[in-house]
Amino acid sequence: MDRYLIEKCLVEHCSATLASMKSANLFNMTFADDTDVEDQIEFWNQCMKEKGIDAYLIPTDDYHASEYVGEFFKCRAYMTGFTGSAGTAVITQNMAGMWTDARYFIQAEQQLAGSGIDLYRSGEPGVPSIEEFLEKELQEGQILGFDGRTISYEEGTSYRQLAEQKHASVNFLQNLASEIWTDRPDLPSEPAFLLEDQYTGEGIESKLTRVRLKMKEYGCDTHILSSLDDIAWLFNIRGNDIAYCPLVLSYAIVYNDSVELFADTSKFSDTLLQLFAQQQIILHPYEEIYDTVSQFNENQTVLLDSRIMNYSLYRKIPEFVTVVDRPNPEILMKCIKNDVQVENLKAAHLKDGIAHTRFMYWLKTNSGEFPVTELSASQKLEEFRAMQDGFIGPSFAPISAYGEHGAIVHYSADEESNVEIKPGKLFMTDTGGHYLQGSTDITRTVAIGEAGQVEKEHFTLVVRAMLRLASTIFLHGCSGTNLDCIAREVFWKKGLNFNHGTGHGVGYLLNIHEGPINFRWKEGKTPSQTFEKNMVITDEPGLYIKNSHGIRIENELLVTEADHNEYGQFMKFEFLTLVPIDLDALLPEQMTFEEREQLNNYHQLVYKKISPYLPEAEKEWLKHYTRAV
Repeated sequence: MDRYLIEKCLVEHCSATLASMKSANLFNMTFADDTDVEDQIEFWNQCMKEKGIDAYLIPTDDYHASEYVGEFFKCRAYMTGFTGSAGTAVITQNMAGMWTDARYFIQAEQQLAGSGIDLYRSGEPGVPSIEEFLEKELQEGQILGFDGRTISYEEGTSYRQLAEQKHASVNFLQNLASEIWTDRPDLPSEPAFLLEDQYTGEGIESKLTRVRLKMKEYGCDTHILSSLDDIAWLFNIRGNDIAYCPLVLSYAIVYNDSVELFADTSKFSDTLLQLFAQQQIILHPYEEIYDTVSQFNENQTVLLDSRIMNYSLYRKIPEFVTVVDRPNPEILMKCIKNDVQVENLKAAHLKDGIAHTRFMYWLKTNSGEFPVTELSASQKLEEFRAMQDGFIGPSFAPISAYGEHGAIVHYSADEESNVEIKPGKLFMTDTGGHYLQGSTDITRTVAIGEAGQVEKEHFTLVVRAMLRLASTIFLHGCSGTNLDCIAREVFWKKGLNFNHGTGHGVGYLLNIHEGPINFRWKEGKTPSQTFEKNMVITDEPGLYIKNSHGIRIENELLVTEADHNEYGQFMKFEFLTLVPIDLDALLPEQMTFEEREQLNNYHQLVYKKISPYLPEAEKEWLKHYTRAV
């Protein structure tokens, strides 16, 4: 079968599966209203009393510490009505609280209103962490409950230690969701598929060899994997078990000469099973992982990542087994793209740039001609993407936000919130696409008609921040923590800031948010990862003014090498995203000469790459919108 036919079959397979999921309403579940939430919390309290549990944690996670979870796992959203992708609910006999981060403060405030659930804004002054809250509230002899499959071993251990300090205990075997959520969706059953070497750039055998070398380096003969993106990368498999993330619910155990893969066996074709057999990969039912690890012997030395592995699975490993707790080696391996992937990604971004540029032209030229809403604009953008060869589907839930909705960092338009896009305000889209050649993530904010002076000033700050970071030259050894302030400086000088990271790694047909790299202005729990050649990261500063407007400009960057001299290896970034920045919202006079040159050079690149694929009218429009300033 030639390459064209392979691509055609894969696209048809993926698109059909995504369409079936949409038709089944799996992407847009409707969760309980406020009255239902109060009733459900009361019922939950009754269940807790019956089980002898005094406080209960409901995290966002599935059994694999995934950032986004399938519909089966959205218990916290079902119970609380809050649909953000990050947050933990804590329920006691006296109260219910929701902890979430700054990305979701506005959304959580709106969705929790009238529910009786208190909002705890994580990281804000005077707001206790969950641990601090439990340390105060948990009393001697009481029991803290959680489903151990939905909490990492690292996190679960901290809760157990906290409880013990209070002379209390934990119960991690109670899955209360199964008793309360009576119409809970089934686990997905869509088939898995193989991503060919022409897209991955490396076969399964080579990847297993590299992983086993790391195992040997750490003195291990056994390696447990529970993170879905690491498993998908290692075995070159993809699926549709999570909306927008082409992953397969699975676990894996890698030995020196064989592999055990745990997943729904019906998902795998005979062709895949034959390929697995060639690599000594044995397929087992999904839930058998727990029994398998419980039978490990004292001669085994196991490599695992307790930050990812769930608490219940870790506790199944016999205590006499030697455990080496280190980050999965696959994390860094998949973050550094190979040369085949880099060339594929450039092709994917070219296609995405054509689609998004055509959308901007459509939006700009049709504004005011006929009604356009947040939802219809988002659908139109996806239509332009669907015209591109190799397009599979969106890479995450689209953000399509007009006016004050833009101030909600992770706003999601629905039929109730959907508004018409009219002249006089800013409109923001944060979207992306999965292509066989890779995944994209892009944000553009555009003026609809004439924007206000304040909006233009803020827009200009955001553009300056994005360009300054993208254009920096740095020595090898730097991380995102070293470089983040290059973007934030323009805001800090004005007494402004934005409460999210400036950038994240991007997976290759995996998670759109991929570790271990990021741009952050302060260190997290673990040291920041050094930037290496062929890593891909977003550059997305923003500014959000509640009840007024939100602005974000996001480009993806490829880490490349610059000069090497007596001071060491210098590094730089190369633009992958190829979409114009709206000059209608820009105040060039508030930019430095160097910043204007950076913008002009970027726009020259966009025009050179994109214009040959546009109809004449759109080409002329692009020429005007990429003019020098």
